[in-house]
Amino acid sequence: MVALPTIAVTAARFINLCSGQLRERHAPLAMAGCMVVVLSGCATSAPQGDTPDDYFARSMPGLPDDWKTQMSPFDGQYDAFGNWQASPTEQVREALLAQHEQWVGTPYRLGGTTQRGIDCSALVRNIFRDTFELELPRSTRGQIHEGRPIDRQELQAGDLVFFRPPGAYNHVGIYVGDGHFLHASTSQGVIISSLDNVYWKRYYWQSRRPLAPSHMAKLKDSSSLNASRSM
Repeated sequence: MVALPTIAVTAARFINLCSGQLRERHAPLAMAGCMVVVLSGCATSAPQGDTPDDYFARSMPGLPDDWKTQMSPFDGQYDAFGNWQASPTEQVREALLAQHEQWVGTPYRLGGTTQRGIDCSALVRNIFRDTFELELPRSTRGQIHEGRPIDRQELQAGDLVFFRPPGAYNHVGIYVGDGHFLHASTSQGVIISSLDNVYWKRYYWQSRRPLAPSHMAKLKDSSSLNASRSM
């Protein structure tokens, strides 16, 4: 006769016990209680093996020894998305500051479009094209009609700020946050200036929002991903 597993013997004993209790007044309740105990015993008596410390670091069979285990779907190709925890406005701000690092010190040249010399509207156009894949008009006159007007108190990173200084030409820059804007200054080239500067405060004209920061952040991510794929 084949010996039953321990848990089966225990279950059989409980069933026999319950069968004997069928004669009792509360036999149905007794039987139900016995079945609960038996099932509880089955559920808790399964062996629990310890997971090895290196379980998740093991390579699958057939992979080379130098294979690097990926514990999440995050891969290097998505590095271009940057910090997913940052707000859209902060992502736009960081992208604009990165553009400042590339253009800072470039001299001002009316009609210029490169780092050998650039004017204010060309700088705005290049930054929006290269960072957000958004084509803006080449001139300040055209850019003044982009998006919708914004009050100065509502400025967010990515908004355009316009000025009417003395002379024949208007001036434009890109707001980067904290009361500062990025622009091509006629005297110092590409710099970041304060809107509270006496000169810029005096000649401030209006502001425009070409796109909401959330849309600009998505365009930035798309542009960065396309650039990484083309490398």
